[in-house]
Amino acid sequence: MSKFKAIRIDKDASGYRATYSEFDESELMDGDVTVRVSHSTVNYKDGLAITGKNPVVRRFPMIPGIDFAGVVESSSHPDFKPGDAVVLNGWGCGETHFGGYAQKARVKGDWLVPLPKAFTAAQSMAIGTAGYTAALAVLALEKQGMTPDRGPVLVTGAAGGVGSIAIALLATAGWRVIASTGRKEEADFLTYLGASEIIDRAELSAPGKPLGKERWAAAVDAVGSHTLANVLAQTSYEGAVAACGLAQGMDLTTSVAPFILRGVCLLGIDSVMKPKAVRLRAWERLARDLDQTKLAELSQTIGFYKIMDTAADILQGKVRGRVIVEIG
Repeated sequence: MSKFKAIRIDKDASGYRATYSEFDESELMDGDVTVRVSHSTVNYKDGLAITGKNPVVRRFPMIPGIDFAGVVESSSHPDFKPGDAVVLNGWGCGETHFGGYAQKARVKGDWLVPLPKAFTAAQSMAIGTAGYTAALAVLALEKQGMTPDRGPVLVTGAAGGVGSIAIALLATAGWRVIASTGRKEEADFLTYLGASEIIDRAELSAPGKPLGKERWAAAVDAVGSHTLANVLAQTSYEGAVAACGLAQGMDLTTSVAPFILRGVCLLGIDSVMKPKAVRLRAWERLARDLDQTKLAELSQTIGFYKIMDTAADILQGKVRGRVIVEIG
């Protein structure tokens, strides 16, 4: 198959646009592994890339999609051979390197991890970068010494991709989870995932005090801006917050008070450039602790030609949990 379908993003004198298009295999970028892509997913970052609302894409034309799962077609990398099932998250795919919204991808083998035996390709994309990031956040909190006996853990953006999987992982680890969401209709869903308490995101989304009542020992924040500032201000003594998103904004207007008066730690979670060994630990944790029944409940499946509509919906907070894309 020299021709394959893909989403193409262009930016020129006529503006920024995403279209369903076709590429030739000769147009693929450099790499030592070529993958026949079977599944991808839609993350918040993908929504920004397709709509152009944030400068995610940094070269044109671009095939977006920061995740994919598929089967190796050809490889000169020592770790992979034709027929191997693989997963990719990040590494600039969909930003500076052609990504997963295509039937084929050529990438560096060092960017790939083997598909965990616990998951199908579709399940790995139900997890995707969002779920992998949630696992990284949980691992970072534990590395900081955070344990369930310290008190509850807060998860913001709880009904989103990162939040929903973070709740499931933390609940399995024995935490009492407080879920913050602006979608009250999702309360039952979040309780099913493992949340013990639901709070309205309005409690955290407006400018607040430099220091507030201690309410949680730890937090996973996918929202940023005023929300993250308020999360820090209400974290208990020597607690920790894992920050991994910017759904409310990239700004962070806070003070030094939580850090110098309570010893709170702010842990930055990068999912794009993580070394392979850390990626494998995150996927091992997901394979061990993520209930596949819950994974199915928090996932929906769409076809290739629904990607752009879903990308717009995810930016408007209309998407619950995770979206699997069948590339076809």
